[in-house]
Amino acid sequence: MITSYNEPMHILFIADPLESFKIYKDTTFSMMREAQKRGHQVVACQMTDVRWQQGQAVSAQVRDITLTGQPDAWFTQTATRRANLKDFDAVIMRTDPPFDSEYFYATHLLSQAEREGAKVFNSPAALRNHPEKLAILEFPQFIAPTLVTRSEADIRAFHAEHGTIILKPLDGMGGTGIFKVGADGLNLGAIIETLNQGGAQTIMVQKFLPGIAQGDKRVLLIGGKPVPFCLARIPQGGEVRGNLAAGGKGVAQPISARDREIAETLGPILFARGLMLVGLDIIGDSLTEINVTSPTCFQEITDQMGCDVAALFWDAVEAAL
Repeated sequence: MITSYNEPMHILFIADPLESFKIYKDTTFSMMREAQKRGHQVVACQMTDVRWQQGQAVSAQVRDITLTGQPDAWFTQTATRRANLKDFDAVIMRTDPPFDSEYFYATHLLSQAEREGAKVFNSPAALRNHPEKLAILEFPQFIAPTLVTRSEADIRAFHAEHGTIILKPLDGMGGTGIFKVGADGLNLGAIIETLNQGGAQTIMVQKFLPGIAQGDKRVLLIGGKPVPFCLARIPQGGEVRGNLAAGGKGVAQPISARDREIAETLGPILFARGLMLVGLDIIGDSLTEINVTSPTCFQEITDQMGCDVAALFWDAVEAAL
């Protein structure tokens, strides 16, 4: 069914349940809205709807939908059917973390769909190869002092060296499970026990960056190029976390010279690996995460700065087809 990019396309979104969307801020919704605006057919399913059976292509039970423009009932469903992923012009993988075993298995089903001819964004192999916390290890020139370990002794030594530190699980999202420990080490033992579960779980420890007071910046890469505006997610009410899901305030602003340096270094590398959309998290001058599963902040940047991020995304996808 592959068509040229200037003709109507059939787009499959693999996403979380549509009924759970908060459309005033949801990036997947903004992608769907722009796709429909361009005349494309929007189709949706969940990862649980995808299957493969010997002798058949990877398929899913999908929902043909039309966006209504109404906030309460934002879509109508025109049909449900089983369809092969290879028959869509593009498959947009937008299932939220955590990157658990089921997500990992899902990427293998999507890789099979790619072998059958499906065009999947982001590439499932690239999703597997870029865990969002650990992907920064490839770019040490841009990161703050960081430790990845299961060892309590290593964590205590890192704390003794760097003073105030941040500890976080490798599979969290939205700021879940993030702890700050001051130079006095208060509750460090209890936090280590909670996160690494007696040495059973690997965790990440980073030197605390005071720049968080000015926001945890989300810098978007689309088609390997930085969007000229980012969203600084500023902690509120004594919180150390700037994540919007943790109550942070989102303030859009132009990217800085340092943001651009990081983005322009990583952009071509990650795009060449099949990562159409990437969300870099930058605190001060330091890269802290590389988000590839379902990067967000389209609507906040568009609403505050007038930069149509969803249009930039579809321009890049259409150019890649």
